[in-house]
Amino acid sequence: MASHKLLKSLLCLFLLTLPLWTASAQQSDAKAIADKVMKNMGGQKNWNNTRYLAWTFNDQYQIWDKAQNRFRWEKDSLIAVIDTQTKDGKVYVAGQEIVEPAEKQKMLDRAYALWINNSYWLVMPFKLQDPGVALKHVGEGETIDGAKADILQMTFEEVGLTPQNKYHVWVDRDKGLVTQWAFFRKFDDAEPAFTRRWSNYQDYGKIKLASDRSNPQSDFELFHIAAPANVPDKVFNSPVLWRSFSWMLDIRF
Repeated sequence: MASHKLLKSLLCLFLLTLPLWTASAQQSDAKAIADKVMKNMGGQKNWNNTRYLAWTFNDQYQIWDKAQNRFRWEKDSLIAVIDTQTKDGKVYVAGQEIVEPAEKQKMLDRAYALWINNSYWLVMPFKLQDPGVALKHVGEGETIDGAKADILQMTFEEVGLTPQNKYHVWVDRDKGLVTQWAFFRKFDDAEPAFTRRWSNYQDYGKIKLASDRSNPQSDFELFHIAAPANVPDKVFNSPVLWRSFSWMLDIRF
């Protein structure tokens, strides 16, 4: 009788600790997969040493100086240059600086949000293990192209402008690279707002970046991707649309 009670107690203890063990295993597996992704993308050191990134997203052209926290954004005749830490900066319309405080601040706030969003569409695989990111391995599956992949879930702990978001990220079993992602507006949403490819990788300097974000419903691509070794300081202080003078940045178009 005593042994029966002991076995029952041990079973209850096992069942109570099973969710904790499962969660720990999911996180451990996720870290190993994310480490593999980082290595195959070029590695943490090369990511850290990549100072400049330039790309076009939704007809918006931007240049990001990671080392100095400078971000220049252009669309049509509008230009914003911000410090991504202080969120201070300058705004130009048709070459004229906007100095009216409320209008300027509104545009700087928008530019800051665009930096977060637009850069995520470019470099998300490098941010799988950022501070504040909760990463879990939620299973295995196939991409929309039929390739086998591990699926990671990304949620956020009070970081960014939209911490309620959730992502699923497919990591190809053979290539060890992110090949698909799905975006959920809220953590408890049953279906994603979109599922898109993350493909067409190329080398930019010493890291890899992918340009294709298409799905069966629509084509979508990031253009003019570059990781130039040098960008003149005047790029971050000019009211001129620098995309027109991209040859000065040694950027491939």
